[in-house]
Amino acid sequence: MSVLKIRQLEGSDIDGVAALQSLCAEIAQWTARDYERVARGEMAGWVAKDEAGIAGFLVARALVQEAEILNFAVRADERRRGIGTALLIEALNWSRSVGAEKAILEVRASNESAVKFYERHGFRTVGRRPKYYTDPIEDALLLSLVMPANASAG
Repeated sequence: MSVLKIRQLEGSDIDGVAALQSLCAEIAQWTARDYERVARGEMAGWVAKDEAGIAGFLVARALVQEAEILNFAVRADERRRGIGTALLIEALNWSRSVGAEKAILEVRASNESAVKFYERHGFRTVGRRPKYYTDPIEDALLLSLVMPANASAG
């Protein structure tokens, strides 16, 4: 098994993140400029890197007492190996450190594996946004996690 390192997203990661994103049609398709904003610190972002490059990434932002997971992907050949969990824990720990009491996100209603992943980490479906996604048009499920102030993630 390769050595995995999780760290903050940097400008040098943008091409690798964009390449991974392009392989994951189910996630938001951001521009390089969007990821440049993350690298500048306008949003929080982390990458999981191994010898093959970027194995996963997660982008989040904090809004008052709420953290929102904005974009999140793990390379298909690295799924179910704990990378997504490690990135999510990093994001939830950061969220707590900036005063968030809850985490939210949207996910395609058809993305059952993602919904199950989030449910395993304590997220619950709290709403539905009709026709939220395009290409194809699809509803989004709104998921939420109430975060105890002094609990560890996961």
